[in-house]
Amino acid sequence: MSAEETTVISQEEEEKLKELFNKLDINKDGRIDINDLTQALSTLQVPQTPGHAKKFFDKHDKDKDGLIDFAEFVKYVTDHERKLRLYFKKIDTNDDGSIDKEEIIESFKRLGVAIDPNEADKLLSKMDKDNTLKIEWSEWRDYLLLSPSQNIDEILQHWRHASMIDVGENIIIPDDFTEKEMKMGIWKINLMAGAMAGAVSRSCTAPLDRIKVMLQVHGTSKNKYGVINGFKHMLEEGGVKSLWRGNGVNVIKIAPESAIKFMAYEQYKKMIHGDTKGELLVWERLLAGSLAGATAQTIIYPMEVLKTRLAIRKTGQYKGILDCAMKIYKHEGASVFYRGYVPNLLGIIPYAGIDLAVYETMKKLYMKTYENKDPGIFVLLGCGTISCTAGQLASYPLALVRTKLQAQGAKADSMVGLFQKIIKQDGLTGLYRGIVPNFMKVVPAVGISYVVYEKSRNALLNPS
Repeated sequence: MSAEETTVISQEEEEKLKELFNKLDINKDGRIDINDLTQALSTLQVPQTPGHAKKFFDKHDKDKDGLIDFAEFVKYVTDHERKLRLYFKKIDTNDDGSIDKEEIIESFKRLGVAIDPNEADKLLSKMDKDNTLKIEWSEWRDYLLLSPSQNIDEILQHWRHASMIDVGENIIIPDDFTEKEMKMGIWKINLMAGAMAGAVSRSCTAPLDRIKVMLQVHGTSKNKYGVINGFKHMLEEGGVKSLWRGNGVNVIKIAPESAIKFMAYEQYKKMIHGDTKGELLVWERLLAGSLAGATAQTIIYPMEVLKTRLAIRKTGQYKGILDCAMKIYKHEGASVFYRGYVPNLLGIIPYAGIDLAVYETMKKLYMKTYENKDPGIFVLLGCGTISCTAGQLASYPLALVRTKLQAQGAKADSMVGLFQKIIKQDGLTGLYRGIVPNFMKVVPAVGISYVVYEKSRNALLNPS
C-alpha cells in the first residue's frame, strides 16, 4: 500500500499514532501485515466481526501488496477519522457533542432497522467507558478507528453485529436478520455458507460420528465395545472407506433442514412476537427456534433413520441411499421411518435451551469481568464450544435412545421400555454410551465450521 501524499499532523497526535502502530506491528518490522493485524486486534480486544482483518486489508490496501507502513497508516487514520466525525455529527441530531440512546434508536430507524430501548442500552454500553450514558467523540473514535466500514450504514451494522457470532456443530436457533438484510438476500448467502460449512465439518468428523453410532447401538458393559476396538472392527469389516458410512445422507439433509428451519423460524417469530419490530427476547428466540427445529426434524426425519441404518450396515448390505430406503420400506413398512421420533423431539428443548443459556451466560460473564469489552472471536468460539457440549450432555440420553430405536428391526421397544432396559443392563452410565467420540468431534467441528463458513460467505459476497 503506498501513500499518495504526506499527511500533516501535530507532534502529539503523531506520538499517539506511533504508539498504536507499534502495538499493531507485532513482529516489529516497521510494517503491518494481515497476521500482525489479526493478532493485534485480539490482543487489544478491539471489537471484531468475522474476517475483520481481511476486510480491513481488502478495503484499505489499495495496491494489494499486503503491507502498511507508518506513513500509510497515518493517512488511513486521518481519512477514516474525518469520516467518523461526519458520521458522529450525523447521528448527534441535537448537536450537543454526544450521542444518547434516543439518537441511537433514531439512527437505526433511518437505516431501516428497528431496535428496542434494551438493545440501544447494550449498544451504548459498548462505547460508553465513563458511564455517562452518552457516547462522546473520543469514545466513538476509539471504538471504530480500526473498523473496516466505509459508510454510515456499514458503521452502524458493524457496531450492532461486532463479535455476535453463534457457532456450534448443531445450531438450533437460526440467525436473526434485519429487514434490510432480508431484502438484500444476505440470509440466502448465510444459508449457503452454513450448508457448505456443515458439509465439510461433518465429512471431516464422520469417522467419529460413525463410531459414536456404533457404540450407541452395539455397545454394552458386557461386550466391552469401545472407541479403539470399535475403529479396529470397522476397518477390518469394511476398510478405511467404511469410516464414512452414513455421511452422504448426513450431508445431503443439511440444505433442506436449514432452509425449512429458517423459514419456519421466521413464521414462528411473527406468531410469538407479533408485528413488533424490536428484537426478540431470549425466551422468544428459544421458543421460536425450538419450534422451527421441531418442524424441520418432522419433515426430514426419515433421512435421520436412513443415516443410522447406513452407518451400522455391513459391507454389501445396501447399494446406496435409495436401495436402503426401498429395502427398509419393503421389509418393515413406512412407519419405521419415524421410529425414535418422540425422543428426538423431546431432545430439542433441553439442547436448545441449555446451549443458548450457557452461551449467553458465559458471554455476559466475560463482558462483566472485562468491563463490558466485546469478547473476541476466539472467546466466542470457546463459548460456543462449551455451550454446545453442555447442550449435548443434557440431551444425550434421549439421543442415544432415539438412535437405538432407529436401528431396531420389526420388533422395536417402546421409548420408556428401552430406557428401563438400558438402565437395568448398564446403569445410568449406559445412557451415555458413545459420548466420548461425540465430545471428541465438537472442538474440530466448531473450528472447521467457523473457518469454512467465513471463507464461503466471503467468496459468495465477493465473487470476483
